[in-house]
Amino acid sequence: MNTHGRTWGAILLIAAVILSFLGAAYLRDDSLSRLRSSGVIRIGYAIEPPYAFIDAGGRVTGESPEVAKRIVKALGIHRIQWRQMEFGSLIPELEAGRIDLIAAGLFFTPDRARRVRFSDPTFRVGPDLLVSKGNPRGLHAFRQIAEDSGVRLAVLSGSVEESLLRRLGVDPGRLVQVPDALTGRVAVESGVADALMLSAPAVHWMATAHRSDLTQLFISAEDPAPVLGDTYGIGAFAFRVEDRALVSAWNAAQRVFVGSEAHRHLLLGFGFQNTEVPARR
Repeated sequence: MNTHGRTWGAILLIAAVILSFLGAAYLRDDSLSRLRSSGVIRIGYAIEPPYAFIDAGGRVTGESPEVAKRIVKALGIHRIQWRQMEFGSLIPELEAGRIDLIAAGLFFTPDRARRVRFSDPTFRVGPDLLVSKGNPRGLHAFRQIAEDSGVRLAVLSGSVEESLLRRLGVDPGRLVQVPDALTGRVAVESGVADALMLSAPAVHWMATAHRSDLTQLFISAEDPAPVLGDTYGIGAFAFRVEDRALVSAWNAAQRVFVGSEAHRHLLLGFGFQNTEVPARR
């Protein structure tokens, strides 16, 4: 065999070894079979209506838990262990193996996608502000907020909104970091913050479900798309990066439900708009 032939032979041998290793790694992925065998799946969530919250009867509900319940049943897993935690703890708890997935209306971002494996999207929404009645600071646009050094904004710690405001150049000292949406609402009510920035469904929920001294404020459509980025507001479930088998089965079951009329009815019941419900894949 000439030198050229030996080189190609070596390349093919290396390729075969790599493919064999990848195939073996995939076969070792028992993320789905393990859960089916135990009959229990641990789901992490943070309190942020309408994505996830506890109703008056003590039941975990909201957009993400209700969709998750349907998918878990379709996968043949019999019981869910709900694990409530602060929003900023969700991904670390998932990486540590203390939960099996996140059902909290988690938005896709490139940074998060390096740490978790996302499911197919379940919704897409835009941002809003929760302000005091009458909007006393006269807030109307992202850039105006960024340029007004006197405005204090409440944001969930580790949220996409926090990252967005930092990209706009907002001084971190003007950001009031809160562990959950309820604390953010209290920050606005008490005057600690002038506004709470969250996604439109979350702000709408708070503006309509509580006292009338808070107002939902739509962010100006004049703000350019680059401010938000191409991925803002795309919500999905999150899994450990290595749990390919679980994610694959989850997506297959999810495609049957997400975008259906039953899914649309579910989301509208939680205050979503028709335009925020994805089409069936």
